[in-house]
Amino acid sequence: MSTTTLTGSPRRPLRSTLAVLAGFAAIFVLSLATDQIFHSLDVYPPWGEPMRDTGDNVLALSYRLVYDTFGGYLTARLAPRNPMRHALILGAIGFVLSSLGGAAAMMQDMGPAWFPILLALSSLPTAWLGGKLAMSRG
Repeated sequence: MSTTTLTGSPRRPLRSTLAVLAGFAAIFVLSLATDQIFHSLDVYPPWGEPMRDTGDNVLALSYRLVYDTFGGYLTARLAPRNPMRHALILGAIGFVLSSLGGAAAMMQDMGPAWFPILLALSSLPTAWLGGKLAMSRG
């Protein structure tokens, strides 16, 4: 059985998987590193303590939106074909993981409920934007 599609382009499942994993890893590492910097600078409360300040949560959401967009961009650029599809797969994974993490954070009262909700709801739009930016670069 051939792995060639009707357009003649071979399927590359390993490259597809690596493209999505690269986007996910970039988002994870950038977010965690930025969080650590803000914890170290005492902008955020110590790890494990609730982050209730609205300004802190807006700050965290703002750079996560940028990083999520970058992750979608990176995934789309690395995708062997169908860049937007790959970016949206990353967004869907982000939605599921953000929803699960948000539910856990809300059950432990780690901060305002709007933060994880907006984080989950922004996963697909930021992934789409990153994919769109990657595709516009040709």
